[in-house]
Amino acid sequence: MRLNEVSYDDAQPIEGYGPGFFRIGGAARQGPLLTSAAGPQDWAGYEDTAPLVALAGQIDVLFIGTGAEIAPLPSPLRWVLEEVDLGVEIMASPTAARTYNVLLSEGRRIAVALLPVD
Repeated sequence: MRLNEVSYDDAQPIEGYGPGFFRIGGAARQGPLLTSAAGPQDWAGYEDTAPLVALAGQIDVLFIGTGAEIAPLPSPLRWVLEEVDLGVEIMASPTAARTYNVLLSEGRRIAVALLPVD
């Protein structure tokens, strides 16, 4: 079997997570997080729709990590994302982070919004 080193070009993968934080680029970031190939940014959670809407047309899919367990999105958030025709996949945050890293390494146009695990 031949193994290849994973390359992210200039993008930063999610290196790890723990209670209340995510690690990207060697730095721990507290609380909810939004990241894409353009880099990480603060996200205030489900009510903070503006940075998610801004991604419409720039990415093919947005992964939303709902914390330690998968949970449905609040209806107002779902409606906003549907209105701007943004493709969304909902997962538990650990799964969303791993999926994001794999697709990021493939050069896909993706982003992930993560709620921390407790």
